[in-house]
Amino acid sequence: MTSPDPAGTRTGARLTQTATLAEIAREAGVSAPTVSKVLNGRADVAPATRTRVEELLRAHGYRRRRAEATRSPLIDLVFHELESAWAMEVIRGVENVARDAGLSVVLSESAGRPTPGRTWADQVAARRPHGVVLVLSGLDESQRALLTSRSIPFVVMDPAGDPGADVPSIGATNWQGGLAATRHLVELGHRRIGAISGPPQIMCSRARIDGYRAALETAGLPVDPALIKTGDFRHETGHRLARELLGRPDRPTAVFAGNDLQALGCYEAARELGLRIPEDVSVVGFDDLPVARWVGPPLTTVRQPLTEMAEAAARLVLELGRPTSEEAQAATRVELATSLVVRTSTAPPPTEGTGSAGA
Repeated sequence: MTSPDPAGTRTGARLTQTATLAEIAREAGVSAPTVSKVLNGRADVAPATRTRVEELLRAHGYRRRRAEATRSPLIDLVFHELESAWAMEVIRGVENVARDAGLSVVLSESAGRPTPGRTWADQVAARRPHGVVLVLSGLDESQRALLTSRSIPFVVMDPAGDPGADVPSIGATNWQGGLAATRHLVELGHRRIGAISGPPQIMCSRARIDGYRAALETAGLPVDPALIKTGDFRHETGHRLARELLGRPDRPTAVFAGNDLQALGCYEAARELGLRIPEDVSVVGFDDLPVARWVGPPLTTVRQPLTEMAEAAARLVLELGRPTSEEAQAATRVELATSLVVRTSTAPPPTEGTGSAGA
């Protein structure tokens, strides 16, 4: 029997791949070099052509081998919106991990959209970063397929919706945080507790307000829909909604805000209405941004470990890029613990007749 020729085996493997690419090129109506450009993430391919070739590559089950990809020394960090101190804590965490790994961070924003635009995905494919961290954002099916075909791992931090069981994600115990914040106010003696939530379509926002409801129900207190306002995590909205709550004849004696920025909006509304914090109204936030310690009075808030969450997301995305790591492949959902930080913006409610003149 003649032993197999190793060189012939290698040639056969090359011919099989070449035939597959040639077939894809014929079906797409393009040249084989164009298919090669798409596979290699080259930017000089028309978007419509790239989409057509990508669809055929997926249909044929073609997937780049990891060894084929030459990665750039980058981590892509994508924000839903990039405009607050909250984002700075996340950037710091990703930068910490990137710096230790000898990598740089590329920042982009989806301008409030639930997923980045198609152009972004093409740019990432061309850059070939070590991985992508998405914050309060996600990917559509075509974007996921594109990154997967390039062996570019991705992790979602604080996912807006359910990312799916197969999408690695890093979050925090938001329900427990909402429960702890509201339970703290109940234990101080408050019975009418208002709430200003974040956007209802964002998962962490819903979890925090669900924790608020659970704390009231556990304490045997009614959940009054009139005391729950839907916000958007912005200071201006917190100010406007707090004025509505605190301007009521039967105003709440405490407010749980879905994040620190809205809590600071409550501070402004209370000042305008002549109410003192915490003598007339207690306020609790969520995040524990640095500014929470600086305002007067310092803000009681739920600490969300943003920098640690971002570090965990960056470490996970780098670990996912190592195909031998079974631990990373199994880590599809990680939640870091929140904790209540009690400062001086909360106190027992005023007794009857002791409210300020402006109340």
